[in-house]
Formats: sequence, structure tokens, C-alpha cells
Amino acid sequence: MPQHALRTLVARIARPLFSLRYRIEVKGLDEIRARGGRGILFLPSHLALIDPAILMAVLEPGFHPRPLADEYQLTKPVAGWLARHFGAIVLPNLERRGAAAAGATRDVLSQAVGKLREGENLLFYPAGRLRYRQVEEIRAASGTELFVKAVPDARLVLVRQTGLWGSRFSRAWDGRLPNLAGALARGAVALLLNGIFFMPRRHLLIEFEEPADFPRTEGRMVINRYLEQFYNVRAPQNTYVPYGFWERGGPRECPEPEVRGFSGDPGSVPEGTRQLVLEELSRLTGRADFRDDERLAQDLGIDSLAAAEIVHWIEGEFGHPACTPESLVTVGDVLLAASGKGISALETPLRPASGRWRATGSPARLQTAEGSTITEVFLTQAARGPGRVVLADQASGEKTFRDLITGLLLLVPIIRELPGRYVGVMLPASVGAGVFYLAALFAGKTPVMVNWTTGSRNIAHALDLLGVERVITAGALLSRLGVLGIDLSALSGRFLLAEDLRARMRLSDKLLAVVRARLDWSLLRRATPPDQAVVLFTSGSENLPKAVPLSHANLLTNIRDVLRAVRLNEDDALIGMLPPFHSFGITVTTVLPLCTGLRTVYHPNPTEAPVLARVINAYGVTIVVGTPTFLHGIVRAADEGQLASLRLAVTGAEKCSDAVYQALRQRCPGATILEGYGITECSPIVSTNTPDCSMAGSIGKLMPSVEGAIVGIESGARVAAGAPGMLLVRGPSIFSGYLHHQGESPFVTFEGRSWYRTGDLVRQDADGVIHFEGRLKRFIKLGGEMISLPAIEGVLLPRFASDTVDGPPLAVEAVGSSDNPEIVVFTTQPLEREEVNRAIREAGLSPLHHVRRVIRVPVIPVLGTGKTDYRGLKESHQRHLSIS
Repeated sequence: MPQHALRTLVARIARPLFSLRYRIEVKGLDEIRARGGRGILFLPSHLALIDPAILMAVLEPGFHPRPLADEYQLTKPVAGWLARHFGAIVLPNLERRGAAAAGATRDVLSQAVGKLREGENLLFYPAGRLRYRQVEEIRAASGTELFVKAVPDARLVLVRQTGLWGSRFSRAWDGRLPNLAGALARGAVALLLNGIFFMPRRHLLIEFEEPADFPRTEGRMVINRYLEQFYNVRAPQNTYVPYGFWERGGPRECPEPEVRGFSGDPGSVPEGTRQLVLEELSRLTGRADFRDDERLAQDLGIDSLAAAEIVHWIEGEFGHPACTPESLVTVGDVLLAASGKGISALETPLRPASGRWRATGSPARLQTAEGSTITEVFLTQAARGPGRVVLADQASGEKTFRDLITGLLLLVPIIRELPGRYVGVMLPASVGAGVFYLAALFAGKTPVMVNWTTGSRNIAHALDLLGVERVITAGALLSRLGVLGIDLSALSGRFLLAEDLRARMRLSDKLLAVVRARLDWSLLRRATPPDQAVVLFTSGSENLPKAVPLSHANLLTNIRDVLRAVRLNEDDALIGMLPPFHSFGITVTTVLPLCTGLRTVYHPNPTEAPVLARVINAYGVTIVVGTPTFLHGIVRAADEGQLASLRLAVTGAEKCSDAVYQALRQRCPGATILEGYGITECSPIVSTNTPDCSMAGSIGKLMPSVEGAIVGIESGARVAAGAPGMLLVRGPSIFSGYLHHQGESPFVTFEGRSWYRTGDLVRQDADGVIHFEGRLKRFIKLGGEMISLPAIEGVLLPRFASDTVDGPPLAVEAVGSSDNPEIVVFTTQPLEREEVNRAIREAGLSPLHHVRRVIRVPVIPVLGTGKTDYRGLKESHQRHLSIS
């Protein structure tokens, strides 16, 4: 069937379907048709996701316009099919793809210009996005100007729509981007409940006008103001029209939705960050001076492509996810985004938790199955409840144990054929990361978890150290790292994309795996896993990363210790956000759920605090695990009630400040905060507070299987009760030694036995509760005394903390030679040396603790594990000195 005939047929079917819910009134179209039907650029306002379909039905037959459609919306099955058959021109989504899509956007618009010149009709939305507010805002969007200037003789028809603001297809419904499929499904159900023909109807007015005074020769901002004035002549009210004939009261006006914006004071942004941002804005606009309240679009003329470039620059310059281009409205927003307070304007609807997720579990206490290897324990646990939902994320949905078995049956034969005894896994927290981890074990390969946040130099060092030839990763992750300025192209020959592996699988293989997952697990039961359950790498905060092999016994001992120390129930739900290269991420949020059935929902980015808060709320999460920095971000970003389900907030990796404790208690009054202490080499948890014994500021008691001793740094003998000293530990969760390590042994002999030397100074009170005093490497010797850099930080952080800036406001480090070190404070704030030292004196520390210099930096670097990157600070300082 010819395309025009198919489009006409679809339109004839669609119009009576639309009439079941909408009473559509069209004005001005006959006059447009009388002047001819070619070379027209239709420019409509965009109130709701459904209005393109309604417009296409109204304009068929006769005009056959090509719509310019957003690529994201065309991923939906129905929308994608209609777009293909209506000749849609696909526009890249700048909100999701950022500056990388700018070139492709220009190419697509150039193609559309060519179609218009040839006499075809186009349907183009000048705003380029769904309406956020009651009024249409074109801002500095450049698309209309491009068409007008490129095809000056094109006919311009403006289309004003009213009546859809307040429908489920609009942002007025709940302030968020609507879910097209969900709204259609609910509408279909409502039609059936109304006997199809008796559903209350929403009045739609569509007005077409071909203005003679359109400012074709003017600039972009004049054109866009003209469009805004036309669209907003009758600003639509947020109107609810009942979905059932039984609803009383008829249509009614509702309050306008709240539009999320940046929180925080731009005036609190560190001066170094402010200077960098204003320099970038000056480069883009040619201006020298800016006010924080100036609007990027209306006042500075920054269009969506330039806004995407700003987002790209922020991510590359400051190293954290910034925001989406649409969320940048003012200069102040750019400043806040650069300081780590970026938000997303997308608000993509979450895949909701199913009834099966919510019905899974009981108050019974969780236990691990019997077994000496992770693979054995996993299979035993899976056999107990193959239909039990255990893992979920937004990409994969919810997965039962049987689903995981199906995936393993497909992947194990493929991974078994990869070269070498090690297989790298470089994936964020996700269902896929857990499946690939298990698949490597069942294939007889040791998974090596690759930390992408350390940069290409450290990654290459880690892979070369072990001779890793293949690393399983994802194209989306590599693209994201590229945006952040992490260039891994030199390692591309080792990467094996997960999506490419899936593409290799034949339909027959998939069907066979589904059948075998129900009948025959022998392929997995016969597997012989490697002795090493995983290889992790030390954080590299102070040295090059070292390879840490952890055995099955190491991880299973730690997991069983956790379940003895803290009661976890079958009806608990955990949120997994820590990447699996993080020792807590692999043990607690990856292996523990697989071996116990603890329901776990993943989100791949621990810095996306608003999304994490929504996931916690949507999935009824009861346990959150993260560094204090990550947890503080979630608490600050959460709306009222989003964290109400939490009962445990577990934190470690860095000291949890009083400010974080206070914020958690205020937002989650029903949650118990458990601070602990862990080391990669110890699988990782060494000690933790428990619900029965929790002391703020401490790291709790040793895990049941861990034996500890506190010894003097110089004497090597046990210290007196309550005195600080070096912590030594031993037990079945402690690793056996670094791989291919030529340096000093991490073990020492004490009292005739071998102990792991943690390098951390602690003290233990009379109740056995341990208090962390700092890293030995974070001590320096001045005036014959050991000076604790963490102790200085502990004084300064509460004094100079800022609620308006994410991340640490300062870090204390020693620079210079070991014989003549000097204490330096790196800070994002305008601090003077005198006020810093006054705070140190007022805290009771001696003058030996005084800082010698205060160095302003744009941001305090943080590793992917959430720890301050002291090595990165020192290297940056050294580079600055060498340039000077």
C-alpha cells in the first residue's frame, strides 16, 4: 500500500477513536487549504504527548506533513511504527545525549530544510520539548529561525492548541514527563468501564493561522517572542476532565504543577568554580559580566545546543554528572550545577515495582544456604524458590532466580571460550553486573572488577598486572565515560560489549535456555569455579592500586558475619548503588542478595540522588548502603515521605559527620544508622555498629569471625585499654596476600601468629566498641610528635561545612619532603589561614597542628568509592608547582 494511502487509512481510523474521549474543534484549516497544500511549515504548541497524533489525524488527508520527532519517544512500539509510516524525521534527544548529539541535530535539521525546499510539508515544534508550565516557552530555541532563514518563501502556519493541559498525557498531571504507554493503557481501561461510548469528553480547540506579519527577517529572539505571544493568547488552565460518567462535579481546574528547579544559593559557590564558569559563559556569549539571575536563553541567547555544550563542559571540567540542558535556566543554575548540585529535567517515569516484588518475602530472618563456594550457595538458594523475585533495575526489570539461571545458561558457554584465567567486568551496579559476575565463576574464570574512576593509567596497570585479555563492559558506560573526559580508547581492543554478546545469541539458544532453566541445571551444577571468587583493587587514594584476591570462603564468611550481627528479613529490600568494583558493592549489594535472596533494586549512579530517592520510594526499600557523601546527597534530594520505608542506613568508607547523622535522623526518623569500618583486603567488613549496639561516631564492634589486636606503633606491643594504636586483624574473611606484589608484606607476626596490618589507628573502649583515629599514612612527624591529619580534618569539617555544596569542602594533606613536611588545607571555600588555625586552637589541638598554607581549589576530588582522593590532590598540587 502506498505510504500516503496508509497514512490516510490510519487517520480515518484514528479520528473516530479520538472522538471517544475528545471533542475536537478545528478553526482556520479550511482557509489554509484554500491557499494550497505544499511547502508548509506547521508550527504547533506542544501541550501533551498525544497532540502530535491528533494533529496528524487532523491534517490527513490533504497535507501529509512529515513530523520532526524526538528519538526517545520513537523507541515506544506504537509511536515508532506510526513515525516510520508517517515519514517522520528523527531528531536526536539533546537531553539524554548531550553535546555529542549537537552535530547530528544540525545534520537532521539540514535534511528537513531540504524536504521543505522540495515542497513537502513539515510539522515542527518550535519549543523542541513538551510544555513544562501553563504557558509555552520557546526560550532561545533556534530551529524556527533556521527554517525561516533557509527557506524564506516557505509558508508558515502557526497552530495553537488548548484543552489538553491537565490530561494524563501532559506534565500538568503530576509535574513529570508522562508515560505514554501507561496513559494509553489507563485510557483504554477507562473506555471499557464507560461502555466505550459514554466516557466524558475533553474539549480540544485547534486553531490554524498563517500570519502575514510573521517577523521572518528578524533574529531568533524576536521570532520566538512572536511565537510565544501567539501560543499564549489563551493560556490553558490545568483542567481535570473526569474519566468516568459516574464521577460527579464535571471538569474542574486544578493547581498548576510545581516545576523543579535548582536548590541552593549561587552566592555560596566557591570562587574558583565561579571564575571557571563565568569564563566559559564569556567564551560562549562574548560578554564579560554576568548576574546570577540572568536567563541563559532570553538574556544571553544560549540555545539548546549551546546549553548541551555547557553540560558537556561541566562534566568534563568537574568530573561529576551535571544536569540536563533543559534544567539550566539561569547563570545561577550553571554555577550550582558546576558545584555538584545539578538536576535532571527529564524525570523519566520509573518502571514501577510489581505486585510480585511487593508480595515477595516474610518477616522470617534471612539465612545463607549451606555450601563452600558462591556458585554452590547460589544454586541451593535458587532451588529453594526459583520463582522468587530477587533483583531489579530500570533497564532489565525484575528478575527471578529462574530468570538469572536462564541468563547463566546462555552466557556461561560464551565466557568459557574467552582467553585467560581472568575476565574483567566493568559494569555499574545493575542486574547485568551480578549475572556476568556469576557467569564468569560458572565458566571457571575469576572475575576482575575494573574501577573506571581511577583513569586509563590505573586501569591499564590493573589489567596488565594480571594479564586480563577481555573486559566485559557496556557501550552506554563507555559513552558516558567519554563525556566525562575518561579516555579508554587505548584499551578498546580488550573490551567486549555486553550488548554484542546478547546479539550473538540465537533465538533457538534462548528458547532452549528457557526450557533448561525449568528442567535441567546440570550445566551449572557440574561447573568448577576458580579458587578466587573475585579480584578487586585497592582504591589508589595514596598509591598505585594493588590486586586483592578474595576467596569464596572470604566472601561467604563476611556475609554470614553480617547476617549474625544484623537481622535482615525476607521482606527487606536493599538498594544497590555502589559499583561492584567497590568491596562493599561486590560483597553486600551483589553476592549477598544472590546467596540469600535479599530483594535488591539497583541504580547505576550513586551521585544521582533525586533518582535514588524515587527508586527507594517506588520499591519500598528498607535498607540503604553507601558512603556518607552519597547518603547525604539522597537525604537532601528526597521529597517528603520518599524515604519513609527505610529502617537501616548503613555507611562506611569515610567518617560519617555529625551533619550527615542529623540529616538522616531528620529525614528518616524510623531508620537506624549503622556506621562501620571495612577494608578491601578483609572482604570488606571488619567492624560495625548494630541495631542493638549503635554509638554515633564509632565504627562498632569486630565482626564475629574477626580477631583483633591493637598495638603500639613504635613498640609493637598491645596498648593499654582505651589507648590508640595500630589495628591488626586475622580470621577467615582476611585475604591471603596481594597478587604479583613486590613490595612489603601486608602481614606481620604478633604473639606467634600471622596478622593483617591494617595501617589504621583505632582505640577500643571498655565495652569493646572501636573508634577510628585515622590512617597511619595520614600521620606525619613534627617536633618529634605524630600529628594526625584526619584529626585536623575532624576539627575543620564541622566548622566550615556547607549545606549548599555537595562533596567535602576541604581536605588536609601534607606536602613537601618526609623530613620537612608542612600541613596544607585544600578547600573550595574562601578561608584564611588565620581563621583555620584559630579553629584548630579552639578545638584544643597544639600549635604543631597548625596549617602552613590554605590552597583554593575548584573541587575536592573524590574517588568512585566515595573517599577523598588525596593522591589526586597532591599530584594536582605538584603539577601546579611545576607549571609555576
